[in-house]
Amino acid sequence: MRLHVAEHPLIAHKLTVLRDERTPSATFRLLADELVTLLAYEGTRDVLVEDVEITTPVTKTVGKQIAGPRPLVVPILRAGLGMLEGMTRMLPTAEVGFLGMKRDHETLEVETYANRLPDDLSGRQCFILDPMLATGHTMVAAINYLLDHGARDVTCLCLLAAPEGLETVQEAIGGRANVQIVTAAVDECLNENAYIVPGLGDAGDRLYGVLD
Repeated sequence: MRLHVAEHPLIAHKLTVLRDERTPSATFRLLADELVTLLAYEGTRDVLVEDVEITTPVTKTVGKQIAGPRPLVVPILRAGLGMLEGMTRMLPTAEVGFLGMKRDHETLEVETYANRLPDDLSGRQCFILDPMLATGHTMVAAINYLLDHGARDVTCLCLLAAPEGLETVQEAIGGRANVQIVTAAVDECLNENAYIVPGLGDAGDRLYGVLD
């Protein structure tokens, strides 16, 4: 597993506003979208390309285009949906799949309740979207799901990560696949309720409101 913390003044600024409890949902959604676009720029540095011959208004030349099979973007429902538009803005030719996963707040176990993905992911570069890498259990479950279906190249984009979650992913995945974590910051720790500290709260609730 590789870790990339995207350090940039614009990223730091947007993340500070996202953390602020006074930031309303509409502003939170807008800034999360912008932040994901910046993270996607970092996370797609190794996207596969191939040569293509084109004709400019002056002459013929050889350029680059994203190689097939098309990359697959996989937001984790529901909070990952708030990252989808920012990611597909950078990868407009990518296909989009979905994984519905939820964590039991008492046992911290992860349950997969929905999926919409191709059966065979062999040769596909996959990008998982989940705002918070907290305990790491959801991310490990998502990565394993993709690996079990043939993927060997997985990049996980997160707004924030906790050291405990990164350690969990490292222990579970190790070097058996090309897995990269791209995040705006690695925070201090998890609290007793498995929330990232200082964090930004529940990303899903702040994106879409509290669901009873």
